[in-house]
Amino acid sequence: MIQTLTHTLATGIALSCRVSGEPGRPVLMFLHGFPEAAFVWDDLLTYFAQPEHGGYRCVAPNLRGYEHSSSPAEVSDYRAKHLVQDVLALASLESPNAPLAGLVAHDWGGAIAWNFANQHPTQLRRLVILNAPHPGTMLRELQNNPAQQAASAYMNFLIRPDAQALLAEDNYRRLWEFFTGMGAADGKHAWLTEAVKDQYRAIWDLGLNAALNYYRASPMRPPRLGDPAASALHLPQDMLTVNVPTCVIWGMQDSALLPGLIEGLGDYVPKLTVHRIKNGTHWLLHEQPARVTQQVADFLSEDKAGRTAGERTTRISARAHDRHQ
Repeated sequence: MIQTLTHTLATGIALSCRVSGEPGRPVLMFLHGFPEAAFVWDDLLTYFAQPEHGGYRCVAPNLRGYEHSSSPAEVSDYRAKHLVQDVLALASLESPNAPLAGLVAHDWGGAIAWNFANQHPTQLRRLVILNAPHPGTMLRELQNNPAQQAASAYMNFLIRPDAQALLAEDNYRRLWEFFTGMGAADGKHAWLTEAVKDQYRAIWDLGLNAALNYYRASPMRPPRLGDPAASALHLPQDMLTVNVPTCVIWGMQDSALLPGLIEGLGDYVPKLTVHRIKNGTHWLLHEQPARVTQQVADFLSEDKAGRTAGERTTRISARAHDRHQ
């Protein structure tokens, strides 16, 4: 059963959360992206709270600026360091005596999760990323790949002062196109029903400007005349390395975040498992929820040494070979 509650954090931010499972159990935390909200994780909250699926305490916050969570007025309040501190403070309330059992994140939630895992690796046992680029590969592609620069051009629209008004026009026509442009209404895995639309409208009607501040506060966007953006950035290796065991689930038909973003991930994430979903898009969680849930479950149940699936297969095969010699 999913409940709603509000946590007031040490940061002064209040986050409205959707939760399931008993307090005191190992905690799974789920971070949503744009233009979504915590409700998108409901199926996973229900599944992983069940005793036969781990009996976790599942927590999905509405990030600052979303739904009924605090919405600070300044763009600078949405810089990555503040967003990471929100997650750390929420984790300290829900899991005060142990690291998070897992952090599962998509899109902007994934951007926060990558930074959290880099900065606070002892506070997290496992990381699961759905179509959210690692900052190292994102910076590389925005600086060097014209195709990704073009695919990310929408970011420069979202930072416009009038972006909220434009997105709200014609019953949120432009926002629906974020989904329908990748087959949400008529694709093989169509999922955008009228009932789901009502859930989105309820969130968007509360305001979009704070959510847009995530884009305004970040230089990680394509350069343009008068705005060097990503072209002026340099991120040292120690800001990019993630030593937490990590599973990346990537819809390969994502037209906003291209497949090149998962190439070279092993340079930053030594304990890495990657699942490439050939017919999945950016909205993989909605399109193939059972598949995503199973892959998350499999990863959470892996051995405690943090080995990737490939490493475990290699070692098991080696042991079997030795026994037959």
